[in-house]
Amino acid sequence: MANLHLHEKVNLLLNSAYSKRSNNIQQSIALAQNALQLSKELNDTSLIVKSLEQLSFFYMIISDFVNSKKHAKEAIIHYTAINNELGIANTKYTIASIHYKTDNYHKGLIYLIEALKIYKKHNKFKNISKVEKAIGTAYEFIGDYSNAFTYYKHAVRNAQKAKCISLEANALNNLSGLLVKNKKYNAAMKMITHSMKLKKQSGDARGYGFAIYGRGKVHLALGDYKNSEIDFLQAIDTFNQVIEVIGACMVYNKLGRLYYKINDLQKSKETVQKGLELSVAYNLSMTKVKGYHLLYKIYKRKNKIKKSFKYLELYLSEKEATMNTQTKHVMENYNMINKMNVLEKEALHQREKQKIIDKKNKGEQQALKLKQEFLSVMSHEIRTPLNAMTTIASILEDQVVGENKKLLKSLQFASNNLINIVNNVLDFTKLDAKKTVLEEDNTNLNNLCNYIVNLHSNVAKQKGLELVLINTIPKTRNYLLDETKLTQIISNLISNAIKFTEKGKVILTLKLKKEEEKQDTILISIKDTGEGISKENCKKIFTSFSQIKPVMTRKQGGTGLGLAIVKKLVKLHQSKIYVKSKEHEGSEFYFTLELEKTTPTPAANKPIFEQLKDKKVLLAEDTIMNAILIKKVLLKWGVTTEHVANGKIAVEYAKVKKYDFILMDLHMPEINGIDATKLIKSNKDNINSNTPIFAITADVMTTQNKEYTGLFNAILWKPLDIEKLYKALTTNKTLQLESTLV
Repeated sequence: MANLHLHEKVNLLLNSAYSKRSNNIQQSIALAQNALQLSKELNDTSLIVKSLEQLSFFYMIISDFVNSKKHAKEAIIHYTAINNELGIANTKYTIASIHYKTDNYHKGLIYLIEALKIYKKHNKFKNISKVEKAIGTAYEFIGDYSNAFTYYKHAVRNAQKAKCISLEANALNNLSGLLVKNKKYNAAMKMITHSMKLKKQSGDARGYGFAIYGRGKVHLALGDYKNSEIDFLQAIDTFNQVIEVIGACMVYNKLGRLYYKINDLQKSKETVQKGLELSVAYNLSMTKVKGYHLLYKIYKRKNKIKKSFKYLELYLSEKEATMNTQTKHVMENYNMINKMNVLEKEALHQREKQKIIDKKNKGEQQALKLKQEFLSVMSHEIRTPLNAMTTIASILEDQVVGENKKLLKSLQFASNNLINIVNNVLDFTKLDAKKTVLEEDNTNLNNLCNYIVNLHSNVAKQKGLELVLINTIPKTRNYLLDETKLTQIISNLISNAIKFTEKGKVILTLKLKKEEEKQDTILISIKDTGEGISKENCKKIFTSFSQIKPVMTRKQGGTGLGLAIVKKLVKLHQSKIYVKSKEHEGSEFYFTLELEKTTPTPAANKPIFEQLKDKKVLLAEDTIMNAILIKKVLLKWGVTTEHVANGKIAVEYAKVKKYDFILMDLHMPEINGIDATKLIKSNKDNINSNTPIFAITADVMTTQNKEYTGLFNAILWKPLDIEKLYKALTTNKTLQLESTLV
């Protein structure tokens, strides 16, 4: 009888905790903890896992991801033991939310798809809607707006089937945000207003805060700054009351952008710094990136160059770190990502067993398409901001003097290194398929290694480590070598050494082992005083994606591809990498290279840009910052530029005015750059039908489409190389694509 009473008490506690989550999350946590304690006293597995599941969910709401993940993993163990599928799905949903709310969106997607599969099997429409909305959010984070829109619409339909107005409002809120990005402001306002109405009816205070924030974004897009500010401040107040950290960080960034737009730089700075404090405290990478970038713009507008560079470097470093982390997770989970469509459609396959062979073939095609689309999105999203960075650096090169010149050089090297990292990540499948070749150039090895050491020096200093370069090779000697791939090898090894060394030093040594008339044999080693590696693990570390630590995330340099990639790159140089290590004493990774000696090239004189004077260019580019920077570069060459924001307007301009060249971005609203180019060239009456048209794109997959290569006079990759842009515009014949790639 006493046990029955306790069972009822636990259920009452959990029901009360869940009902209070929107308005008093701390009380919900206290009630769930009490329920867990009583459940353990009863030794009732079903009540224990129910309590753990709720605690995990509540901790996730307040962004305590450590406790949330701990309780979720414990719950999965219990649910698996009692074979409770729905319980497993609930906890997988919570773990997925943790991943995509921090920085591991792809792993989050995998957990969400697995949870969705279970919910669909049991026709749990409420849960299906919740997961579909989360999947849409994850896709939106990685820039796949098409898939995001599809999942949000499904989430609305299933929320309506479940008759849950709160979930319907959540999905409508996210749909409104996508409509704003597509500049459909009236539809966005109508949708967010309906979302707010539903949230009021449901009594969900936290959800209502997100709806207010959503309306504020629409006001901001419409230029209604007064009402936008009112909404953002109200949303912040709501999020502070319900302890919603991620929402607060998002609003602080948006409010800071509002103040920046109206040129209230002091308010903008103070606001974004509040958001950054929270972002750093809770390791929210996406809001950190946006905060650093806005502070860079604020100080740039204030003409405070040093502080502007500081935040630009922080932005670049955080962006690179996030990309490294994502790359690591993608490579670790690539097979699982390729299976997502198969998992999602498994129920359909079961109903159509007679077509299983056809479905399998289709699934393989979809897996290939998914891989290509992912590479395309990743390339575009990373290269677009890089274009702004490298172009700014090129513009400032003639204006900066003194100490700032060194800062600019560091920024240029870091930016170029990040470009090289992106290229190598996207080239991973070629490397794995043994299709990659060395691209050798005349390089000073001493200068290259000094740049690499400088790139990692700040991370080493932050840990109190000494990072040293010891070189016995003549410093003026040049070799034919692949600078990008050698940088990737050495950076990866230095990053690992710093990561696993808590005190002492990391030493990069270049030793001349053998000198001949035409070539030298160089020993390159990276030695640390870190924790060392056991003999058993020394045999495993070069195996593809084998890790002796769960995560090897670096804040500077490297690619996050692991020692397996280093091994492949060293093998590409006809060499082999070795390791010597003692536990608690340190490790040394080393390899030899046979390098052909070459004569140092004299410093190249800057080209005199005069051939384009008085030329007229039509620039179609939807990213305003990129357009401004390209116009500034062209202005230096005496070029008159007319800018349009999408392909539709470009086609109209091309009908009425003759241009010497057209620069066409490929990813634009209304009409994309490819269709716009076709319309201009296919109409023989168009006065620009024979005008040279150059594609500018951040999409790495573009050059794999033969249709595109025949459509444009050249394809120029973002970030734009200024000299290659000039060469393209001053060359009458069509350029080979390889010569225009950065």
